[in-house]
This record gives sequence, C-alpha cells and structure tokens, in this order.
Amino acid sequence: MFYSSPLIPAIILLILCIPILFYLGPHILPPPQPPPITFPDELQDLTLFRRATIVDSVNPSKSKPIRLGSTNSKPKIAFLFLTNSDLQFAPLWEIFFNTNSSKSFDLFTIYVHADPTVNPKVKIPGGVFTDDRFIRAKQTRRGTATLIAAARRLLATALLDDPNNAFFTLVSQHCIPLHSFKYFYDTLFEVNTHQVAELRHLKYKSFIEIVSKDPYILDRYNARGENVMVPEVPFDKFRMGSQFFTLTRRHAVMVVGDRKLWKKFRINCLRPQSCYPEEHYFPTLLSMEDLKGCTSYTLTRVNWTDSVDGHPRTYYPNEVSKELIYELRKSNFTKPYMFARKFSPDCLEPLMNMANEVIFRD
Repeated sequence: MFYSSPLIPAIILLILCIPILFYLGPHILPPPQPPPITFPDELQDLTLFRRATIVDSVNPSKSKPIRLGSTNSKPKIAFLFLTNSDLQFAPLWEIFFNTNSSKSFDLFTIYVHADPTVNPKVKIPGGVFTDDRFIRAKQTRRGTATLIAAARRLLATALLDDPNNAFFTLVSQHCIPLHSFKYFYDTLFEVNTHQVAELRHLKYKSFIEIVSKDPYILDRYNARGENVMVPEVPFDKFRMGSQFFTLTRRHAVMVVGDRKLWKKFRINCLRPQSCYPEEHYFPTLLSMEDLKGCTSYTLTRVNWTDSVDGHPRTYYPNEVSKELIYELRKSNFTKPYMFARKFSPDCLEPLMNMANEVIFRD
C-alpha cells in the first residue's frame, strides 16, 4: 500500500531537514559576494577621471607648489562629503563655513556624494549644501571598492569644477569640525608665514595616515586571497590608514589617474572581516608614489577604543562638552586635529549650543 512505501520516511526526513538547512546555511556556506562595480559604471568613471587628469596636464601650473601672491587667485579647499544618509550636522557645518566673513565663500567649495540607492533618499539640506553641490553618485557598500570609487569621483569632480581647488578634504556625515574654517585654512596654507613660504618655494604636503606596522596588516593584505595583490602591490609596500584625508592637488590628480593599483583593490574580498579597501588603497598608492609628499598622519580624530564590528567609538549627547572638544583637538603630530568622528545625529543640539563659544572660537 501507499502508506507502507519506503519513500515515506525519506520524504518526512527531508521535510524536517529544511528548517535546519535554513538555520545552518549562513554558518556553513561562504558569505555572499557583494556585486562588483559594473562595466558601465567603470566606463563612466574612467571617462570622468581622464577628463580630470587632462585638465591638469593641459595646465600643469595648477599642480605645482602654491604661492599666495597678491597677483594670484586665492587657493581654495574642496570639502568632499561622502554619505549614505542625511547630513545631520549640516547646521553645524553651515556655521563653520559662515563664521568669519563673506570673503570666506571664495576660499572653499563643497561636493557631496550621496548614495542614490538608500531609502529614504538623502535630503538636500539647503544653505551651502545646495542641489548643485550633489554630484552624480553611485551605490556604496562598506567593505567594498565602491567607497574608493566614490572618493575618486569626488576628487575628479572637484578637480574639474574649480582650478583653484588646492586641497581636498574628505569627510563623512558623522564628522564634525573642531575649529573654525579660518583656523583650518590658515593652518593648511600657513597664512601667517606665507611670505617666507613663498621665498622657500614651499611644497605643501598631503595629510593622510600611512601605517606600515600593524598586527592585522597581513590579514588585510591577504583578504582577497594569498598572492592576489602581486606583482602590483607586494606585501612590503602595502599600507593602512584612515580613509579620511586632506590631499594636495597633485596627489588628487595622482589618485584619479591611477589604473595600476585600482585593478587589484577593486577585487572582491574573500574575508570580509579583514576587508576595508578604502583604508588601504589611498595610503598604499601615495606611499608608493610620493611618500615624502605626505605627512603620514590624518587631521581627522577617530577613537578606536571600544570599537564595534569595525566601527569606531560613537559619541552621544551626554558626552558632548567643551572638555571633549579640547581633548579631541590634541595631537601628537605637528598640526592639531581639525575634525572628529563618530558622532550620533542627536549630538547636533549640544554641539550647536557650544558652536560659537567653544568650537569656532579660535
């Protein structure tokens, strides 16, 4: 009879196993690979990058050392905002850019790369963050080369947009300024001593963290598999560092013009827990190409104490105080920290309350 068929126990066993497979699957199967950067996206980026490098090859004087002379246009700082959520601290940045005088508006430019795939979509805050400051953006995902591509997109757009953009500062929606814009500008360009700098033909350096010794560096190097990075990136040339930097124009051109290292860093990782391409690509490239032109430290303060899942420590409203701001500014390097992260969105109110009297009172 049908009920005595030997297939019945096997079918029952199979049905019972289905929930177990759903539970164990994520634990025993390799993690799903993130979608690669598509060919159309790559081609579109390549076109943008070529245009950006051509601009400076046609007018190479823009990448030469800057001299703040009375006959030259004042150099500018390009602020590059990389975000996948609303710019919650836009009101604080608004004060940062408006603190001093109307002349400051001739000294900076703003560019925003907002992931167009997030839901809800990133809002346009207005003020200095107008609609035309948002560049053509693409999807970004943590632990993938999409974050490298987004930063390069910002750099290329800023290079093309304004030939007076001399420094390029990358920040995120979780970053806050620790000083006034004037203080930052004067510090970068050494305004108080620029006459001496002109005489010495001072060549400005990029502020980017470059780390060669770290207990996790080998794991990160092999995140795509052993020997995958060679021959373009041998292990002794591989570097780590913060993804947030302030680059000179010549280094911005160098980054968007790179093809050789990009071919390696765009490869998906086999071990996501060791994969942070945006923290490896920029320090490795600039270390290999022009280490002497870099300070090897960043101007953005990050607290890795009590980090969670690869994310730095987050500050909350009850921690925000003038003492915290003063502490975050402290640096063991030549220049103080100019920015800090990571702050929760609800820190905006206490930060705004102390903006004029503490943060921007330099």
